[in-house]
Amino acid sequence: MPLFYDLGIGAYHGAIRLSSPWNPKAAAWVQGRAQLWKRLEQAAPRLQGCLWMHCASVGEFEQGRPVLEAIKAQRPDLPVLLTFFSPSGHEARKQEPLATHVEYLPPDSRSNAERLLHLVRPSAAIFVKYEFWYHHLQALQRHRVPVFLVSALFRKDQPFFKWYGSAWRSMLRCFTHIFTQDEASLRSLESLGLNTASVGGDTRFDRVAAIAASTDELPLARAFAGNSPVLVCGSTWPEDEALLVAAMANTAKTAPKCIMVPHELKDEQLAAIERTFPKPLARWTELEHSPLNSVAAMLGAENKGTLLVDRMGLLARLYRYGSVAYVGGGFTGGIHSLLEAAAWGVPVIFGPKHRKFPEAQGLIDAGAGQEVRNAAELQMALGRWLDDPQALGKASEAAARYVKERRGGAGRVAGAVMAAM
Repeated sequence: MPLFYDLGIGAYHGAIRLSSPWNPKAAAWVQGRAQLWKRLEQAAPRLQGCLWMHCASVGEFEQGRPVLEAIKAQRPDLPVLLTFFSPSGHEARKQEPLATHVEYLPPDSRSNAERLLHLVRPSAAIFVKYEFWYHHLQALQRHRVPVFLVSALFRKDQPFFKWYGSAWRSMLRCFTHIFTQDEASLRSLESLGLNTASVGGDTRFDRVAAIAASTDELPLARAFAGNSPVLVCGSTWPEDEALLVAAMANTAKTAPKCIMVPHELKDEQLAAIERTFPKPLARWTELEHSPLNSVAAMLGAENKGTLLVDRMGLLARLYRYGSVAYVGGGFTGGIHSLLEAAAWGVPVIFGPKHRKFPEAQGLIDAGAGQEVRNAAELQMALGRWLDDPQALGKASEAAARYVKERRGGAGRVAGAVMAAM
């Protein structure tokens, strides 16, 4: 395993470096790691005995955050090293107040893994969801550092369960304990003879419930929404936006106001939304410093129109102003967070690529979720809820209940981590 793994990792890193001159994401990956060891050496005195949490990107950190918050509530002076694999995760959370130091994950080699542990000497480590790095995990096991996998999901098509997956299975045995999201994942691990696992639940439920419990309003969104039905379209890609435009073009009675929050703030995507979505339309950055009465006069008075949110970091709070949510990604790589909307009691609509996201089927079964495969189905889904206040009320109650009943996973995980430190 180490030889083939090291060759694969080396080739992967080499490909990133070769593509960096013309690939912005690859360039960010390379540039971000350029001074990695210098930064870690400077931070090391403050990190001795730290809790190390590693996440692939922002979404995984949102799963790990409730665990970190619960631990810090009990151990406020505990130093925390937070690492990310992706540049987007690092850039989005590089000022994270829960962490003592935020850094990129050092490339996975035996020497790098040993060097990191020698520098910071962690008392425990938490990896979130899908993060499996052979040398880092082996080093943690050699140094007898308790290491936990949190909010893990397992499927039979993964390498762990294949005839060639012995090396992958060896990584599972490096974890002190694995907390799965669901019973199916636990049964999959038990089929391998692994008895160091239990169902911990999806810690995102704690995170989204905490956001929904906040009284932090967004007055601009409130002024836009008024008393009209509002469709919040979150983390959309061009494929989602084309579907939405087609559905609303053939809709009269069910056409709501739209709060559009694209996944990426690319100029061409924003311009396309401006051209095609219902008018009147204005960008968030054009209105955020305007008097609220003028916003209401411009966009809030009519029962139609679009508020295009061209600012990051607002989506989880914007769902509170929706009657229904359309969550993007279901026609590309996979849907984005449905729970952020459901926590506010907002039923969700999404595309067909959701097999890896059990909350999608969970919300469908609860009566608070709807899969759509084309514009006609989206039009019907909007009408199902927006034309029938009673149906919308039931779906809203089901969405909120689905989240409320699944809270508490973060506390269980935090307790186990602190007991092992």
